[in-house]
This record gives sequence, C-alpha cells and structure tokens, in this order.
Amino acid sequence: MINHCCLATFFTSDMLMPLIFLMIFITSCLCVDVTYHVEEGKRSNTYIGDIDIDTHFVETFPVKDRISFSQIKHNSDIPQLFNVTKRGKLYTTQTLDAETLCSYNKECFRMLDVAVQREKFFIKILEIKVIIEDINDHRPEFPKRLIQLQFSEGDRKGMTKSISNAIDNDVGLLNSQINYELIKNHDDPFSLAVSKRVDGSYSLGITLENKLDREIQETYMLEVIAKDAGFPQNQGTLQVEISVGDINDNSPVFSQNLYNVTINNRHQLDRPIAMIVATDMDSGKNSKVQYYFSSKTSELVKTYFRLNEITGEIFLNEQYNQEKRKRFKLFIEARDEGSPPLSSIVVILVNIINQQNNAPTIDMNFFSESSGSTAMISEDIQVGNFIAYLKIIDNDIGENGEISCNLDSDKFQLQSRGIKKYKVVIKNRVDREIEKYINFTITCQDKGSPPLKTERKFSIQVIDVNDVQPQFTKDTFKFLTYENERPNFPVGFVNATDPDLGPGGHLTYTIFKSNRHFLPFEISNFGFISTTKLLDREQQEIYEFKVLVKDNGVPSLNDTAKVIVEIMDENDNAPYFIFPSVNPFSLDVHYHPQSKSDITTLRAADRDSRQNAFLKYELRGGNAKYLFAINPYTGVLSFSRPVHQNDAGSFELHLAVKDSGTPSLSATTTLSLTLTVSNTTAKLFTAIDTQSDNKIHINLFIIIIVAAVAVSVVLVVSITICIVKGSNNKNSKLRRGTNMSYRSSEDNHQTDLGEPMSFQYDVPVTTLSGEESKMQQLVNARRQINPNRESLQTGIPWPATTEETSQICVQMNTGLSSCEKAKERAICAPYHYSVMSTVSCAEGGCGLSEGNAAVYEEVKGAKICQPELLPTTGRRSLKQTLTRAKNTSGGTTRTSYKYKMGQNSHCNDIIDLKSSQVCSNDTNTKLQIWNLPTRNSFTSYSKPLPAVPIHHIPKS
Repeated sequence: MINHCCLATFFTSDMLMPLIFLMIFITSCLCVDVTYHVEEGKRSNTYIGDIDIDTHFVETFPVKDRISFSQIKHNSDIPQLFNVTKRGKLYTTQTLDAETLCSYNKECFRMLDVAVQREKFFIKILEIKVIIEDINDHRPEFPKRLIQLQFSEGDRKGMTKSISNAIDNDVGLLNSQINYELIKNHDDPFSLAVSKRVDGSYSLGITLENKLDREIQETYMLEVIAKDAGFPQNQGTLQVEISVGDINDNSPVFSQNLYNVTINNRHQLDRPIAMIVATDMDSGKNSKVQYYFSSKTSELVKTYFRLNEITGEIFLNEQYNQEKRKRFKLFIEARDEGSPPLSSIVVILVNIINQQNNAPTIDMNFFSESSGSTAMISEDIQVGNFIAYLKIIDNDIGENGEISCNLDSDKFQLQSRGIKKYKVVIKNRVDREIEKYINFTITCQDKGSPPLKTERKFSIQVIDVNDVQPQFTKDTFKFLTYENERPNFPVGFVNATDPDLGPGGHLTYTIFKSNRHFLPFEISNFGFISTTKLLDREQQEIYEFKVLVKDNGVPSLNDTAKVIVEIMDENDNAPYFIFPSVNPFSLDVHYHPQSKSDITTLRAADRDSRQNAFLKYELRGGNAKYLFAINPYTGVLSFSRPVHQNDAGSFELHLAVKDSGTPSLSATTTLSLTLTVSNTTAKLFTAIDTQSDNKIHINLFIIIIVAAVAVSVVLVVSITICIVKGSNNKNSKLRRGTNMSYRSSEDNHQTDLGEPMSFQYDVPVTTLSGEESKMQQLVNARRQINPNRESLQTGIPWPATTEETSQICVQMNTGLSSCEKAKERAICAPYHYSVMSTVSCAEGGCGLSEGNAAVYEEVKGAKICQPELLPTTGRRSLKQTLTRAKNTSGGTTRTSYKYKMGQNSHCNDIIDLKSSQVCSNDTNTKLQIWNLPTRNSFTSYSKPLPAVPIHHIPKS
C-alpha cells in the first residue's frame, strides 16, 4: 500500500549536502506510504512484504540504477522488531506478541522509516506501517475458580451479591469482548446481573429471585460462564457456592403426637418411664431444644414425675403405692434457643397399673357402617382391602402383656400393625349370592401363667352389587297361538332369574325390533308376551325374534333368548277352484268303447293349512242319470257306470269343494259337459277347432287306447291299495304324533320334506280327535307360499278364478310304477297358495298317483275361454286375474284374462279320455309336503300362559 501524499526528491551533484536536511525531511513528512499486516505469534524471519515492488520504485528508475533500502533506527536501545534488506524485503526479527507490544482494546501497529538510496544519494524516506493482528490465544479468566456466597432466609427478592468479573488478555476488539451466562437448576431462585461500568468493563452479581427456605434446601451450586467473541471462541468458568443462612423460623417437632406409657406400680425410680424427642429443622442455636413441663400440667402431677430438661427423659418421683390403676396426663413443652424462641407441646398419658395378670380386651373398629359387632361390606370389595382396625388392650407387663390373636374365617385374616395392633383384611372374595352373612370369632390370649384368653364374635353383612348377569331359564322359548285373535292376546311368558338384590335384581324385558320386518308383539316388564294386532297365518306362519332382559343395576347386565311363535291356523279362507278356471266351464267329451272311465281332474286350493286345507270334492247336481261320480279326495271326475249310446247329450254338473275346518267353507262351480258316444274307433288324439269362440274340442288318440287303459288300471290298483292300507292304519296313527318340519325363509316359513325338525312348544295343546284327527292322518298337504306378499295383505281367500302362471305339457307315464308316476307328477301352474288336490298315501310308500285322473290340458290351437265371476261360499272374496304367459320353449300362447263382474263366458273343450297326465316344466315350482299331526307333543318346563284358547281347540 503506497501513499504519495509526501514525495520528496533530492537532486544534488555532490556529497556536500549536510545530514541536517535529511532529518528535516523525516520530521516534516507524516504520511504512510505502505501498510503491512502480520499475525502475532509468527516466528522470526517471517516474510512480510517487498517494499521495492509495493512502492513501484522499480518502474521509476532505470534498471541500471542501483536502488537500495535501509531502515532508519531512531533508538538503539529499543530492540528492532523488523529487518529491511537492501532489496527492500521486510522480515520479522523475533516472535511478535500483541499483548506485550500493545495496550488493551486499541489497534496494535509499529511504524518503520525506510530510506531509499540510489548509489550514494538519498532519494526518499518511506513511512511503513506494520499492523500486528491479535489472535484469540487467551481465554477469559476469573480471579478465582470457586467463590462462596451466603444468603439469609430473611433476604427479600431482588437481593444481589457481587462477584468478580473475568479478564481476557487479548488486545483485539472481538477477542477481548466477554459475554456472561449463568448455569443453574431449573428451580434455583437465582439470576445473573450484568452491568457495564464507565471504563467499559462489566460488574457481575447474583440476584435472589424468590424467598429462600433453608429447611428445604441449604446450599446451591451455580456456574458462571464467560465467553469471548473471538474465533475460535474461548470461555472461562466460575463456580459459585451459595449457602442459606438460618433464621429461627421453625418450631420443635415431637416424634409422636401422643405418648401413651403404661408402667406397673413397682417401676424403678432411676429408670425413665418415657423419653420424648423433639427436633428443630433450624441450625445453630435455633435448633437446640430443651424440655419443660407446660403450664397446663397440674402441680399434683408434677409431684409424681420429674423431667430432664436436656434429654427429655421422664422419671417417677416416688413409688406409687395405690392398688388401683391410675392414669396421668402430662403436658411437655419443647423450646428452642432462638430469638425469639419457638416451642411445641405434646401430651403424655401415663398408666400405672398393678403387676397382675389381666385378660386382654379386644377393641374392634370397623371402617364401614356398623352396629355393635355387625358391620357391612360391599360384595365387590377386593382381596387385601382393609375393613377393620383391631386393638388389644392389656396393661399387664412381661409375659402377662404379650398377646397373640387369631381369626377363624376363610374370608378374613389378621395382619399385624405393631404391638397389640392388627388390621382385618379380605382374604378371599365374598359372594352375597352364596353367603349373605359371614360370622367369625377373634381369639386373643396372653402368655401369662396361667394364660388368659378373650374371645369376641363378629358378623359381616355382605351388601349386594350388580355382579350377576340375568339368565333366561331357556335359550329358546316356543309358543303356539291362533290367528285372528284380538290385540293384547297373551302369547306366552318368558322367565329370567337374577339373584342380585335391589335394582340389580329388578328385570326389564325388551323385544329386539327388526328394521326389515314388523313384529306384532310386545312384552311387559314381567315377561308376558302379547300381540299388538290381529295375526294372519297366511301372511306369516312363524315368527322368530329375540328378547332382551336387563337389570337396573350399575352397570346394567343383560341376557338374550330366542322366541319362536307359531301361528295356528283358523278356517278363515274358503277353498277355490283352480280347474275349472271359469264358471261355467264347457267341456266336450267323446266316448268310445276303448275309453277309460276317468274324464278329468278337478283342482282346488285353500290358503289355510292342515285340516282347514284338507279338501273334499262333491257332485251336487246335474247327475240325473247317475252317469258321473267324483272322487271326494282326488277330485277325479269319472263315469260311474258303462256309457251307452243313449247317454249322449249335455250335462250341467254342479261341483263343489269344501274344506274340513270348523265351520266348513266351500266353493262351487258349474261344468257344462257335452258327451258324444261312438262305437267306432277314433284317432288317439285329435284337436278339433269349432266355430264357437267359447268351446275347445279335444279328440281322442285312438292309437294308444290299449296302452292308456293298461296304465289306468295300474294306477287305479295302486291307489286302491294305498287307500285300503291308510284305512287300516288310521286308528294307530290317531295316537301317534307327527312332528312338523319347517324351513324358515326371509318372509315366511315353508315345510321341508326331506329334513324334518322336531319342535317342542311352550304351550300345551289338546289332542285333536274325531273327524279332524282322522283327516289329519289321511292327508299330506302340499303347499307353496306366495312370494308376492302385497296380494295377501287382506288375508281374503281367492275364488275359483285366481292369478296364476300356467304352462301345460303332456307327459307319458307308460311303463312306470305307481310310485314312480307319483314322483313324476308336477303341477303345471306355480300357484301362490297351499294346494291340496290329492291324497298322500304314506302307508303305501309313495304319494298318490294321478295316473287314473284326467287333468285339464292346454292343447295347441285350443280356443281361449273368458273368465266368469264365480260366487264363493267363503267369508271373504277378492277379485282375481288369470294370466297365462307365453311358453318360450313350446310356442304355446299364454293369454291374460281380466275378471269382471257380471261377465259370463262359456268354453267348449274336447278332451280325449286317454290323454296322459299333466306335468309342469317350470323349474321354479316348489312342492312342499307335510303331514297333519294327529297329536301335538309340545312340552314346557316354564309356566307359559295358555296361548291357545280352549274354545278354539277341536273337541272329540
């Protein structure tokens, strides 16, 4: 760095210039030409810079001119720190120390005067400034590493004690700048106070933030950290130990609140009867305690006892000779030596007794509610809990006063709490439902000779808690009840038990409601189940739901049980005809000698069940020639005698079907039958289209007459055998109960033929007898529940014309046995209700074969008949529609009919009497078979209400 503010060039031709001019120049030029920096601590001969190059003298003078540099020494006594070579290079001559060369907190530098000379002539005097840079080689240091301060308990908040500050010997501004930090525990009530003095230094002090308590903490250890601002940073540490000076702020405290001393009348006078001890948390003289009789101690008592004021020992003053036991109360004061002094008082009870053997006394204190020797505990008390405190009082001494106690119970035990003190704790869990009262005896005996014993009996009453869950007497309750009973009709009674007392044993019953299905039942708080509305078996036959029982304890406990209610059928639906489907129905029959006797099969259904759905067919009119007969059970309409030529003509047959209920309900229809008789052989099966729109003509198949007759004979024989066997066994079946099998679906319950399930009901049912029982033995009903519940909400039976979907086909049964033919039987229409048109032959090992019965068939090209309203004898009636859907497989047209009041229509059908039976190829059709029970074997081990009224049970 060059400064050109002061340049002087001397032009002289000889050496006559006096030296004085040089000195004048040095004193007159104050500007710095070059400044150099060097760190302290560098070793000697450290290169600093090149003055020749830095001052650009090389550029000013020709190369041939020899320029030399020399340092001008002002004082030979001061050691030179730097050396300048003739070529102008600047070196150190020794190791530099800024702290030695310079003062604190000021810039450290040295000035050099360097003469520039060309050959023998001086050219210029250069001012060279060399700054010595301080490094952070010193750490802040306190005068002492540990100092001790003392605060008093009486010092107030804000009291400050001064401490010495730290010193950093570095001269640099940052290296010598010191910051302070106090290290302490989080709850120490001190802080560091730092203030700056006028000279730039700092004063430090420890300030009290909260009031001190020597009895809580007597000393504190703090640490003051001093850090400089240099790099790397250095620090110094000062340990500050603070002691808390005591003031007399604590009173003496006795080791016991009450001293109870028992001595005999022969106690030695030089032996202390008791020694009391009081301590004072203060220090010094504030903690020194002396003992005195309090002013409350009577003068009479003082004559019997004396007190050592230093040790606190109490002695008898004289021998006590009274025979009776005597008790004294002493008040002893403990006083410290503080200013002012503080004191405390304790009571000492002295019992003086004769040296005799007395029986111990048992003192029992229960912690729960008690009366005399009886206490109460809760049932849920935990093992190990403390229920009573037992204290044994025996003022005897020696072995006469050594007591041992025991308790004779498996529920409780004694635990020692010291001499003659016990606590009674729970040994095993208690259960009020097993044991309401627990009696035990405590026996205490001393070791005297002879030993004296004391017994005392106690009783513990166990208070109930809600710890037992209510329990239904059965997992499943099953009840029977009739349909159509009034609301609030009793169904049955479910019973649950809970041995708890109070609210824990008070039970409440609730029915689980279903969001998808309405349950027409309610239950009372006593478990009685009743109906909320009229029940309709045809809508739902079995209800399954759950009931909840819960107690009113805290917390409430509960249990659930399953309830099954079966709705027993009433005869509230009249039967209706499925075939003929319209009234009147026209039928043309062509008879020839090879024809079999069966004409057609009537079909009817009844929505009721069991005997109420067991149907009988009747021919009530139009049979003046006694030419026709009808099987009352199969509905087969046949010729009752040989047919002659003169029997040809038209017949109006009045047909009826009735159930077996009480009262019996029936339905009627009219069959307009036109009979033609021929002695010639006709074709096997011919369909004749007539000009009339109201008749369907069916020709016979002549070719298979022989085969049809053979099949008919086989079927008739099979049916006859079944009926005969059924008649022989009906008396035995009257005494035999039949179990009903049910299969529960989402909306109803259907009978499962293959997997019977035996039910036991909670309501006894009277055994059916008479005609009704016989009818049950005879019939296996086939039923199918309507999946479309909306059409059944009214519970009204349908008349002869009903909504159905039918698909009819012809099936040959040639070569099959009667049983196999019965298995091949299928109903053409998926009827919505229970269909009972044939009799089951259980005894014969198969169902009734229909091979001997002609069934209505739908033939290609047959004309469609319009429906006609048929008056019914049932209690209720409903408009119905017959729908015949299109047969996608066979191409048969299904026509939809609408039933209208007042509309009459006639149909002409021609049926070949050799036609085979009708089958259904509808795979969705399900046939359910179940036997009517002749005797219901329902049992109950509860006490249910009679769900079946007596007047509704059929009487024998």
